[in-house]
Amino acid sequence: MQTPRWIILAGMTSVLICCNPSIGSAQEPAPPPPQAPQPAPPESSSKQPKLKYSHANDFLIIGTVFDAKGFAFPGVELKIRRRNEKKYRWDSYTNSRGEFAVRVPQGSDYEMLVRAKGFADQTRALDAKTGINEARIVFRMEAGENK
Repeated sequence: MQTPRWIILAGMTSVLICCNPSIGSAQEPAPPPPQAPQPAPPESSSKQPKLKYSHANDFLIIGTVFDAKGFAFPGVELKIRRRNEKKYRWDSYTNSRGEFAVRVPQGSDYEMLVRAKGFADQTRALDAKTGINEARIVFRMEAGENK
């Protein structure tokens, strides 16, 4: 049997006395108790492994929007949809330099709408079926009725 070693810490207002038999001993701590093996989850043929999406085959739309005076136009709304659909699936805004970049899947024709308050809406057709991985577009906004 080991003799306990006493530690006394004295402070301004209190005294702490601790008895720790492991201080100064040469014994190693005991290993943790063995755990029972966990059963493997039942394999189901209906579950498919989740595949990570890769942007390697995406079509990149890069561009810049300028105002009527030729200055970079920040905060312009961009909307993109497949040409045969009514709903816009992708949207973005131009950054502080009027630039934008949007990724869409290859293999479709797209329509891009550019909208800013006080300027006429502009649309462009994009062909993402040709095997080219990107399109570079420049818009120059003109005064119009869009509010």
